[in-house]
Amino acid sequence: MNLVLYSGGDEKENKNLDRAFVELLGKKNPVVTFIPSSSYLSEQEFKTFVRHYSKFKIARFIHFPVDVPFDKILFQEVMRSDAIHMGGGNTFYFLNSLRKAKLIPQLKAFAEGGGLLTGLSAGAILMTENIEMAGYPEFDRDENVVNLTNLSALNLVDFLFFPHFRNSARYDAVFKKYTKSSPKTIYACPDGAGIVIRQDEIRFIGKCFAFSNGHKFTIN
Repeated sequence: MNLVLYSGGDEKENKNLDRAFVELLGKKNPVVTFIPSSSYLSEQEFKTFVRHYSKFKIARFIHFPVDVPFDKILFQEVMRSDAIHMGGGNTFYFLNSLRKAKLIPQLKAFAEGGGLLTGLSAGAILMTENIEMAGYPEFDRDENVVNLTNLSALNLVDFLFFPHFRNSARYDAVFKKYTKSSPKTIYACPDGAGIVIRQDEIRFIGKCFAFSNGHKFTIN
C-alpha cells in the first residue's frame, strides 16, 4: 500500500510530505481526487487544494463530496484516480458520511489495490482501525455531532494516529495512560509532520512521537 498521513499545517510546513506524495504518484498527468469531510464550503477547499497541487504539475482533479448524492459515473472516475486525498474536518461526521455512502470497502480496496491514498488530520485518522483518536483526549477532540457508536474505519495500518500534536506534559500524560491499557502504538505528529507508507516501509517526516506501553519515544 501507498499512504501519506498528514497532520496539518501550511504549504511550507508540508513541503517534505508533498515531495513524498509526488514521488509516490510517480507518473505524468495523474488524476487526483479530493474528498472533503463535508460538502459545506468544500468548493473553496477544493480550489485551495487544486491551486496547491497544481504547483507539482498535476492538472487533473476531481471534487468528490460524499455527504451529498453522487452518480455512478463520477464514482467510477474517482475509483480510477491515481490518488485520493481525504480532507480534514470533523472525523465523526466524515466517517458517518463514508459509511452511509457505502464507501469504506471501496476506499480500502483502492488502497490495497495499489492506489495512492492520502489524508489530512481527520482523513489520516480514517486510515487507522478506528477513529478513537478523534475523540481523545477530552480537552482536544472532535465533537461526535452524529452520535456515531461504530468507530471502525479503514483499518489500513496497525497503529493509531494523532494529528496536531503539541509536545507538552499534558498530552504526554494522557497518551501514556492510554497506551498502558491498549496494545496499539500511537504515532503523534505536530503540524508539518506525518507518515509515509510505501509498500511495507514506514517513514516519518518531521519530528514525530510514539506512545507505547505507557512510554513516550521521539522519532526523527
